[in-house]
Amino acid sequence: TRAMLKASSYTLGRWADADVRRSRPSAPGFLAQRQARGFGAIMKDWLKRISPSKSEISNHKHMRVFGDWLHDPNLWHLNRRSVAGAFAVGLFFMYMPPFFQMVQAGFAAIFLRVNLPISTALVWITNPITIPPMYYFAYVLGCWVLAKPPAPFDLDFWLNWHNWLEILAPLSLGSLICAAVCSVTGYLVIEGLWRWNLGRQIRRRKARLQNSLRARNPPPPPEAHPGKPETWLR
Repeated sequence: TRAMLKASSYTLGRWADADVRRSRPSAPGFLAQRQARGFGAIMKDWLKRISPSKSEISNHKHMRVFGDWLHDPNLWHLNRRSVAGAFAVGLFFMYMPPFFQMVQAGFAAIFLRVNLPISTALVWITNPITIPPMYYFAYVLGCWVLAKPPAPFDLDFWLNWHNWLEILAPLSLGSLICAAVCSVTGYLVIEGLWRWNLGRQIRRRKARLQNSLRARNPPPPPEAHPGKPETWLR
């Protein structure tokens, strides 16, 4: 009996897949996938691909300090609040000093109960390739706010530790400004995209419902005026 039930469920599943494939539009590539599955499903799959897995985070040597806090299910959800908050956390701490950024972002994600993998993945935007232009831009911004002339982008100047106290104040101020702007921008963009996708899904469902109601209940034919012959009788 179990074998028969498995075989019947498998056959029904194949038929359902075939019906879905036949009902999908014939648009090429990404457009067909987007029309079939929706923007939200594709975005969630993309976020899962770029984010580290739960086992990778739990076994990371710097993330083990959080212990049982990593078992909170709210840290692994993909919803509007969790993803938007994770972007805000990750984009903020990517401009913090490049020392234990994952631990800083992880602590903030656990405290705010937002998505932990996305928060820790975004801090890797700052890497040995992107750090020089990003931090020099923050330094120039801090000098502009403090009305100080910025130093040139000279490697010898930046490697000389005697100059570090001079650049510490404008660099810290500029980094805080850039972190706040990136954090707020990322949060608002994700919130806007999520709400736009939700509204789009609601409109599509309303349109499908209206079409199905029209198909089930077609409008009645127009009534003939008295004293005038019907057009089909002519």
